[in-house]
Amino acid sequence: MTRIVIAVGKKKSAIARAVIKPGKGRVRINNIPIEIYTPEMARWKIMEPLLLAGDLRNKVDIYVNVKGGGWMGQATAARMAIARGLVEWSQSEELKKIYLEYDRSMLAGDPRRPEPKKPRGRSARSKRQKSYR
Repeated sequence: MTRIVIAVGKKKSAIARAVIKPGKGRVRINNIPIEIYTPEMARWKIMEPLLLAGDLRNKVDIYVNVKGGGWMGQATAARMAIARGLVEWSQSEELKKIYLEYDRSMLAGDPRRPEPKKPRGRSARSKRQKSYR
């Protein structure tokens, strides 16, 4: 029986689902190999948990499906999904500790969401100006 772990990461309106299974160390984001994923800044953000995991990354294949939000929100969501999945896969308190010390947002999500729109304005805070003259 092969062990498969599914992990979820969220950032703003971006949602990433990572499937982790035994393999050779392949990582794909929306069916694009991580080596050619663009923009480069997002690629490095996604690779952070893999670099911190060390030897574990060569034992598993990671497939990430991410949608919604912008490119950096998607990168952060994918990074969180990968980190959570690797911790669940390895059952390692040591790896969890490494991630928490490096950057807590790898495992703990950011609860901030957009503020709802109010009446008399185009957005949450802007209001239509009024003139009394």
